[in-house]
Amino acid sequence: MLSHDIHEVFRKYKSDRQIFHDMMPLRTREILLVASSFDAFTLEQDGLLSEVIFGGYFQLNLSNPPRITNVSSGDEALARLASRSYDLIIVMSRLGQSGHLELAQALRQAAPKAPILLLLNDNVEVGILDQRRQEFSRTYDGIFVWNGHSEIFVAMIKLMEDRANVENDTAIGLTRVILLVEDSIRYHSRYLPILFSEIMQQTQRLASEQNVDAMTRMLRMRARPKVLLATTYEEAMACCEQYRDYLLCLITDRKFPKDGVMDSQAGIKLIQAVREQNPDLPTLLQSSDPDKESLAAALDSHFLNKNSPTLGAELSGFFYENLGFGDFVFRTPEGMELGRAAHMEELRRLLRTIPAESLMYHASHNHFSAWLMARGEIQIAQVVLRAKPGDFDSAEGLRDFLLSAGDYVQRIKSKGKVVPFSRAALPDTHNILRMGEGALGGKARGIAFANHTLAHLDLDERFPDVNIRIPRSAVIGTDEFSAFIARNGLQHSLQEGDDADTVKRRFLMGELSPQLMERLRALLDEVRQPLAVRSSGLMEDALSHPFSGLYRTYFLPNRHPDLNVRLVQLAEAIKLVYASVYAKEARAYFQAIDYKIEEERMAILIQELAGRAFGERFYPHLSGVAQSYNYYPVAYLQPEDGIAVLGVGLGKYVVEGEQAFRFCPAYPQLDMVSAGELLKASQRHFYALDLGRDTVDLFRGEDATLARLDIAEAERDGALAHCASVWDADDQQLRPGLYRPGPRVVNFMNVVKYDQMPLARVLRTTLDLVREAMETPVELEFAVDLGPDPVNRKPTFYLLQIKHQLQDSEDCSLDGLHPEDPSLLLASERCVGNGVVEGLQDVVWIDPTAFDKTQTPALAESLERLNDRFRAANRRYLLLGPGRWGSRDRYLGIPVTWPAISCARLIVEYALPDFQVDASLGSHFFHNVTALNIGYCSVPHPSSTSRIDWDWLRTQPEAARQGALVHTRLEQPLRIRMDGRRGICAAFKL
Repeated sequence: MLSHDIHEVFRKYKSDRQIFHDMMPLRTREILLVASSFDAFTLEQDGLLSEVIFGGYFQLNLSNPPRITNVSSGDEALARLASRSYDLIIVMSRLGQSGHLELAQALRQAAPKAPILLLLNDNVEVGILDQRRQEFSRTYDGIFVWNGHSEIFVAMIKLMEDRANVENDTAIGLTRVILLVEDSIRYHSRYLPILFSEIMQQTQRLASEQNVDAMTRMLRMRARPKVLLATTYEEAMACCEQYRDYLLCLITDRKFPKDGVMDSQAGIKLIQAVREQNPDLPTLLQSSDPDKESLAAALDSHFLNKNSPTLGAELSGFFYENLGFGDFVFRTPEGMELGRAAHMEELRRLLRTIPAESLMYHASHNHFSAWLMARGEIQIAQVVLRAKPGDFDSAEGLRDFLLSAGDYVQRIKSKGKVVPFSRAALPDTHNILRMGEGALGGKARGIAFANHTLAHLDLDERFPDVNIRIPRSAVIGTDEFSAFIARNGLQHSLQEGDDADTVKRRFLMGELSPQLMERLRALLDEVRQPLAVRSSGLMEDALSHPFSGLYRTYFLPNRHPDLNVRLVQLAEAIKLVYASVYAKEARAYFQAIDYKIEEERMAILIQELAGRAFGERFYPHLSGVAQSYNYYPVAYLQPEDGIAVLGVGLGKYVVEGEQAFRFCPAYPQLDMVSAGELLKASQRHFYALDLGRDTVDLFRGEDATLARLDIAEAERDGALAHCASVWDADDQQLRPGLYRPGPRVVNFMNVVKYDQMPLARVLRTTLDLVREAMETPVELEFAVDLGPDPVNRKPTFYLLQIKHQLQDSEDCSLDGLHPEDPSLLLASERCVGNGVVEGLQDVVWIDPTAFDKTQTPALAESLERLNDRFRAANRRYLLLGPGRWGSRDRYLGIPVTWPAISCARLIVEYALPDFQVDASLGSHFFHNVTALNIGYCSVPHPSSTSRIDWDWLRTQPEAARQGALVHTRLEQPLRIRMDGRRGICAAFKL
């Protein structure tokens, strides 16, 4: 028997993964990834990067998948290169960063033989980079875009391998070659993962059909076709000439550079030239213009519309129509099969019952370690490899060791992770359960990163009197969404003009996969808490296009005695979240950021609802939003001190921009407004989940299961004791607690100032840790249950969501504002946004002399109709309005949704003497607008440093007026300048 126990065996695994990786001699390929900690985590968890890469190698039956080493700076990368060599270097880009060319040149000098690739985050960066494409192309060996699809990593790795090996493999193994000619970074990043996926599937199928042994099948898998990428006509012709006898097919764009200039006929000329040498070569011509299909027909070539919503399926069809490793098998020493294991859970199950002679046979031949290594279980494989049968007193000792090793590693590996679905994993509340394959999407990606962070920071030691956790969570990956759309034929039946009810009905009629339904049933059998079913779109909560609040979230009581009823309700909520991808708000947002709706894929985040039951309703004592950067600091506060917004009840109240309490986590003792102002603006109602309904009609919308209650109900529930104070009219001040009569004011004094729980310190610490990891300003959504936890009697802080707050932009400084300057229409010292806006001739404004705050819903409807006309004419405008834009409370401002003002280029909130409201900080509406770098300003009243020149505006020609809503068309365009660093904005008359 081995002298050391299982804990000692894995001591290094627990303490330092990187050192453990360095001890693995079988690893022969090294990748250096230059990316921030958050980007590295995102790539790993959102698409399970290791799984994606190991999966690709597994399909190829290769036993040495690459190791990825992540560094977060250029200096660290150069230090790594000075101490060891790497086969591939990938630089992850992020908006707002610079110096990519200088970094690549330094990396090239340090590692002259290693390919250096640039990976852009999304299509926004592609547009920015296109202006310097040639310069970047000379510096990098390839440029790709991620867009949330982690499969691009396998494609990038395989492309570099193919480029290095194609000459050898064609000469020795007669390997075939697929040539892709595509100069668009966006499109070749979409094509390459599909190409390699199809190649692997086809080669796997062919290899598995051969009546040969496993080793021969593995060797044949290595002979898969190689893929080459060319971006110019000359590169393509050189490839065709060199590999003329090995070409399997040619896939080419219609338009790409030839002779140094863009040639709209380059693809046609290329097909003609290649066909002269190989008339039977399958070719596929691609174009963004569907009318060019006739050109392909004339060439006897297949055609693909690059803008087709079914691009991937059509490309797959071309492969299937034109271009023609596995389970662990337990055996006896004589070769008789005893059982099969497709994954680790099945392997551990069979290990408990397999005969001793089979166990010793496989261990003596290192079958266990080889199988584990091929599946990426590197750490356990190395331990198992060292555990020889002779080290144990009996076969049962070996069996116990293998089972202990598997169980122990599974526990260590799953800490703070997204773990695959299994019934054994259901009772574990500390990990996120993966219910379906595919990417996690933005919201789940953030909560997974939060879970990972909390699991490794020992916050229990910093805050021994508080539980800090995320709610029990499960994620349905984006593959289920894609399969749902395809299975139910929705990609062909949904039209842009369909109303919301029609879209929802079609989705509700669809069927989720049987496998997912069984997993959901198992989840509900374990979980009886209320549930939140949240959207987690692939693009949601991204830095450059956050999609905040555009998709739906549904809350379920999850208390019906019939499990089948609860299952139907959960399935309906999932389908309705799927349907929200095609809602009007989402379509307008896609149009605004110039993305195609078919590029979005939806994951689902299912969470236990944070809070507790108060009779027939369920809610947390408080919830809120905290940001690491405060764009509206007061007194001695600095922007970096951050801001938090709190409300009683469910977070819907805060994120939808209703009247809430604000404080600075760095200086919780500072009152941001006076006690008298708090009395006027205190929270008057809250949201709770209604537990009293056995049946729910989710078709009615997100609020179908919610109750909007007077704040007095929270006091009757006993939930307000530490969240409110009483106004003492005699002393004109607030007294904490509810021990005396008088007006109740929700100001969370016991929590914020007197540490009934250390909320301010928890928020400050969490904001600092997450901001450092993500390397940008961050926003957190959270909830707090002040009641005692049933296990340890502590209050609980739930981290619900993390995301980027805003990005830094280019320098656009203003020397200062002089509001009295007659050349100014607008001056504001409270502005979010950065840049210069030229050529804006339209001003849409609410006339303050005609404004009636009781008519704000009608104004919202009129504004949406006007905005539709601007969208049709492809025009933009300056928007001026009183109060808070996008508030759900009609008495705080105009309750518009994003589509109603999607054509605005600068949005201004102005105050009136009798109508003064805080800005929309922390709301989904505010986050979407500012993340698109649409200017967002406020003009307080009174103010000596900010103003709007109403007198001048009223003298300008009116294009239309409907009540208080005015559209003015200026004869000369405005010039708008936003200084994001100083938070000031000016609109100059010309």
